[in-house]
Formats: sequence, structure tokens, C-alpha cells
Amino acid sequence: MRKVIRSPISREEADGIATTRAVEFLRQGGDSFMTTTVDAVMNWGRKYSMFLYPFVTACCGMEFMSAAGPRYDIDRFGCALPRFSPRQSDLLMVVGTITHRQGPILKKVYDQMAEPKWVVAFGACTCSGGPYNNYATVQGIDTIIPVDVYIPGCPPRPEAVLDGLIKLQARVQNERVPADGRHRETSELALPVVEKPVA
Repeated sequence: MRKVIRSPISREEADGIATTRAVEFLRQGGDSFMTTTVDAVMNWGRKYSMFLYPFVTACCGMEFMSAAGPRYDIDRFGCALPRFSPRQSDLLMVVGTITHRQGPILKKVYDQMAEPKWVVAFGACTCSGGPYNNYATVQGIDTIIPVDVYIPGCPPRPEAVLDGLIKLQARVQNERVPADGRHRETSELALPVVEKPVA
């Protein structure tokens, strides 16, 4: 006959200790099945429902329009409805050459966007200044705002745009947004100095 060894604590006390440990683990930033599942579902919804804000300034805009047209149809990726108010959008598509005069405007648009937000640099001029290596052109918008996906090309083909959107969706699916809502800090990025010409 087996002898039953009684535990020094009751079942209710053991459940209380386990609950206390679990709460402390989550409070310190640990993951549980529930939080990781909720994050995965929220990120799945985010990656298929991006509201893009097209910041189109130059010739790459024609290629952007063709990517949004019926042949390539970025609606398949959940990016169909452009929002022309930054407060209603979460994907900033910067398309074309950005000058130093437009830098503060771009930064203001980025700051007004809803969290979490993502940025796509579309075209060689946006990524690195392109052929314009002069005093008036920003040599890459990553000196003003953080960029998530670069789509190089002059102009980039619609297939490259679709590939960039697929890469962005993969990044959104694996991203964890902290409780405070900010997923990237931009305080270390300095605004470009815009000097007025002396007449």
C-alpha cells in the first residue's frame, strides 16, 4: 500500500504562489501564451490593413501610380486606400526627391502620424539623394526620419515596390510594440539646417 505524502502547503496556497510568480514574470516584461498570441493576431491585422500616406514629390510618382493601378494592384497587400491626412495613416511612402526646404514638412507629417507607423523610401533620390549631389537635396531621408524599407531604383519597377511591401509586412508581423506605443525613437535624428540665402 502506498503512503500518501502530504504537501507542506495547500493547493490554494500553491495556486496563489504560481499566480504571483506569473504576474511578476509578466510585470518584468516576460511573454506568456496569451500576450504572444494577442501580439501575433494584432500584427497580422496591422500588416494587411496599412493606410498609406503618399508623400510624392517628383518623377517616381508615375511609377508609384502604376504600382497602385489595376495591373499590379497593391490592394492585395492591404495598402489600397491612400489617406491624405497623416493622422489617419500609418505607412508613409516617401516618393521622389526631397529638398532641404521640404525636410521640416516631412518631419512634421511623420510626427503627426498614428502609432505604430512605418516609412518606405521609394526611389534612389529618396534613399540616397540619387544623381543630385548638391546643396539643395537631402542625401537620404534617413537623416530626417527613420526608414523601415528602402526601395532603390530610378525609378523602381512596380515589382520592386511589391517586394518592398512584402518585406515590410514580414517586419510588421514580427514586431513587438511596447506598451508606451513608440516603436522607434527619433529624438537622436537632427533636422537638417536650412539656411536662407543672403540677398
